[in-house]
Amino acid sequence: MKQFETVLPEKYEALKKQANYTSSWRERLAAVETLSAYQHDKIIDLLQNRMHNDTVYKVQIAAYDTLVAFGENVEKPTPASFDIIKGTDKIFLRVKKSLPKGHTVAEFADKLKRMRLDVYDAYEGDKGEEFMSWLEERWAKL
Repeated sequence: MKQFETVLPEKYEALKKQANYTSSWRERLAAVETLSAYQHDKIIDLLQNRMHNDTVYKVQIAAYDTLVAFGENVEKPTPASFDIIKGTDKIFLRVKKSLPKGHTVAEFADKLKRMRLDVYDAYEGDKGEEFMSWLEERWAKL
């Protein structure tokens, strides 16, 4: 059985902040991966929060896998079947209306990234390589 540190890491507060950083799923995932070496009540709470509340499934699963490795009795999260962020269409419509008529999907993506990095990042993390084609499909329907 794998041995884990039972004390908090020196940089716990910074890692906690990173794990909750809404504008970068990659930062949250990196924090979860770093924290996976430390089996401590505060870290278990933080991982349970990421598992239940993160918008990106990859982060949820990383937290879940760590909790299972810690021996926690947790249920595997299921991927979202609808929009991972409430009001996505309204957000997309607001961005589209802020652009000139005849803009491209690349211009739309760029503006979305500048206006709502949290939304852009969450869907980019959730959709992976399919992100731009998914975004173009949503943009075309607006």
